[in-house]
Amino acid sequence: MFAGHFGLAAGVRAKTPEVPLWALMLATQLLDAVFVPLYLTGIETIDTPFGGGYGKGIIHADYTHSLLGAMIIAVLAGMLAKKCWGRKAGFVLGAVVFSHWLLDLVVHRADMPILPGNWGNLPLLGFGVWKLEGLSIALELLLLIIGFILYMRSALRKAGGTRVKEAILSSIVLGIMLVFALATDVLSLF
Repeated sequence: MFAGHFGLAAGVRAKTPEVPLWALMLATQLLDAVFVPLYLTGIETIDTPFGGGYGKGIIHADYTHSLLGAMIIAVLAGMLAKKCWGRKAGFVLGAVVFSHWLLDLVVHRADMPILPGNWGNLPLLGFGVWKLEGLSIALELLLLIIGFILYMRSALRKAGGTRVKEAILSSIVLGIMLVFALATDVLSLF
């Protein structure tokens, strides 16, 4: 799930317009953004079988995508956002960061540890919806559509009669970005 995270952030933006859209988009992918340097240094890894693609890899993100690791990253992001934009924004951005883990729990195979580094060798979590590619894509598409509609309705309502063209343009740009995000997920099937 890559695109679905962005759809959720767009929907949250509709309900909390005081939080910058860029901050929500970053927050929804923050676990993956922290994963990248850990992946590049070999601390976290991905096992991709031959002909891998959408949801085929087993992800060993034992720090960023552990339950406790995700909570820590969410709390730190929320504290920073609170300093920048206030208490409500801090709570919202922290929740959006943690929503990444919740959505990943649905799609990932059992490759998400409870504690960082899989300390204690506890059972790994993940419901494995990625195994059902059609269902996984449908869930992402649903998140994108709902998020886009909520965002567009909010932008148009906020614009009133004076800035409707700008609201429509920003909605179209966001919609195109969401479609491209989904395309990167789906095209990885081939």
